[in-house]
Amino acid sequence: MKKIALPTRNGLIDDHFGHCEFYTIFTVDEENRIVRTQVLPSPQGCGCKSDIASKLQADGVTVMLAGNMGAGALAKLSACGIEVIRGCHGSVMEVAEAYLAGKIQDSGVGCDHHHEDGEHQCPNH
Repeated sequence: MKKIALPTRNGLIDDHFGHCEFYTIFTVDEENRIVRTQVLPSPQGCGCKSDIASKLQADGVTVMLAGNMGAGALAKLSACGIEVIRGCHGSVMEVAEAYLAGKIQDSGVGCDHHHEDGEHQCPNH
């Protein structure tokens, strides 16, 4: 069994990993079928400053399907042994099913900008 996590807002992949409402975690069996769904509350803030990576690791998550994230969050997740696949968007269930069908690859694009209007306060991006 493996677990995959998706940053979620209103049933969709949140565009920014650290600002999601919660993480949807799917447990997947050996035949790539989703057998369990759970929710992990988000610490609300920059992923590189929170302990979410270690919480996901402790819960057995090995894959993160995300829209976008900065280098700090990517490094923390990777250090916890969590493979990150960026560039995902849409319904969390549809994205998870597409991943399990082998249809999703990492975009290689991360959050590499700073918001000038103050909406984003993480200096590690």
